[in-house]
Amino acid sequence: MAGADIRADMWLTEVITPWDMYMHGATKVLAYRKTQFQEMYIIESGSFGKALMLDGKWQSAQKDEFLYHEGLVHPPMILQGDPKKVLILGGAEGATIREVLRWKNVERVVMVDIDGEVVEACKELLPEMHQGAFDDPRVELIIDDAQKFIETTTEKWDVVLSDLSDPIESGPAFALFTQEHYQQVSQILAEGGFFMLHSGPLFLTELYMHARLANTVKSVFPHVESAWCYATSYGLPLSYIMASKQAFSAMPDPVESDRIIAEKTTGSLRMLDGRSLVGMLQVPLHIRKLVEEETEVYTLKSPPTPFGRGSMQSGD
Repeated sequence: MAGADIRADMWLTEVITPWDMYMHGATKVLAYRKTQFQEMYIIESGSFGKALMLDGKWQSAQKDEFLYHEGLVHPPMILQGDPKKVLILGGAEGATIREVLRWKNVERVVMVDIDGEVVEACKELLPEMHQGAFDDPRVELIIDDAQKFIETTTEKWDVVLSDLSDPIESGPAFALFTQEHYQQVSQILAEGGFFMLHSGPLFLTELYMHARLANTVKSVFPHVESAWCYATSYGLPLSYIMASKQAFSAMPDPVESDRIIAEKTTGSLRMLDGRSLVGMLQVPLHIRKLVEEETEVYTLKSPPTPFGRGSMQSGD
């Protein structure tokens, strides 16, 4: 770009499709780990502050993570209405815990993450995201395989939040995007419980991932809706899937949602209110049609295989 002032010392290049990349300029690497499960960077980015990357893929950034985390946590909490026990799968940054703890009636939060090295790095270097949430007495942190926890827990959960890294074949999470996993999640939900998962970016030529995940969830749960939000640092919308055994509306009353937020949460939400909750659930027609027409279901024998990883390169 003529006249552009390029200031980054390093560049994260994330490959979205075989023909498209997204680049973030970084000024500093705060931490690097190659753990038993994945490769982690925590960087200082030029535009979005501190950011977490796993296996070369952007996870969340200090300045706009509230868009994703409020969108993940509060819709199922609002629709459930009175969540007391919440299970988080993944969520290393602690921002998902932070949002759950806004709910006054929450009595117990369990976060299960497979990679203790990443969690400890986030505790140390990303206090802006977790804001001390790990220290709340209602929180229990378990470093273990989330699938193993689900298979062995005897507790019932009002809300289960899946805040996992993308299902890269060599990464730790791909088995948690399958029909078998969702069947086990359905068995640990309390009556009236909700399940919410992030389901990848809504890049026009890669929408099949969301559609197939939604169809996989629909093969287990009778009531399923897609949702979306715009996350600035991704450069494109992100998607979610919300599911329950009980019927719920894709157009919840904004006034009632605002009442629930005002009465049952603390602090101020920055992105979500009654109107924006309705907006999140109004996924465009072309995406809804893809979901309706999708026939494939992800299983352990045929798991998702999203395209692309990323890389960190010097700006020299």
